Amino acid sequence: MEFAILIAGYLIGSIPFGLLIARWFGKMDIRKFGSGNIGATNVGRAMGFRWFIVVFLLDALKGLLPTLVAKLMFAEESSFWHIHGATLVGAATIVGHMFPCYLKFRGGKGVATGLGVVFVLAPLASLIAAVGFGLATLIWRTVSISSILAAAMFCIVELILLKPHPFTTDNIALAMFSILIPGLIIYRHRSNIVRIFQGSEEAIGEPPREKKSEGPSE
Repeated sequence: MEFAILIAGYLIGSIPFGLLIARWFGKMDIRKFGSGNIGATNVGRAMGFRWFIVVFLLDALKGLLPTLVAKLMFAEESSFWHIHGATLVGAATIVGHMFPCYLKFRGGKGVATGLGVVFVLAPLASLIAAVGFGLATLIWRTVSISSILAAAMFCIVELILLKPHPFTTDNIALAMFSILIPGLIIYRHRSNIVRIFQGSEEAIGEPPREKKSEGPSE
């Protein structure tokens, strides 16, 4: 049963809301615009801010709801799954968003879905990271910079909050989640990091560019 719940979390995380919203309401393939990414930021560039909000919320909910359901389901367990089940399901939804089976495992960067997950698993650290995201966006007006900084901030803050023993049996899954998932999110931004250093990363408010044909986009 537990394995089936993990698979369900992955499949829910794999739902490409950005692609579907752009196709249904924008009559476009979002993979051919801007960065080619299916996430909320690229949809917002192509279709406007309100659609950024719609996709961001949907992507966040597909992380939040399975994680919350798993937390409630395993609340009465007295086993490994009682302690770590929600963390594993949350991680599965994020991996599903990044590597969706429906799109040949080429998905988004996991920021919105990750935010939904960590609001359930680690609300204080996620709130601090969200505030950091907002402040960074106001300063640099570049979502990729804000996302990278917020991911790193969540990792640091949550490990501090788990002290003095973050890697005990009770904390090991959340501690590893707090290292690996932010690391994976930052890795998924590797092409953005290159553009940031080149000075070519798109800022908020810039018009969308048609996706370049050479090479896959991240």
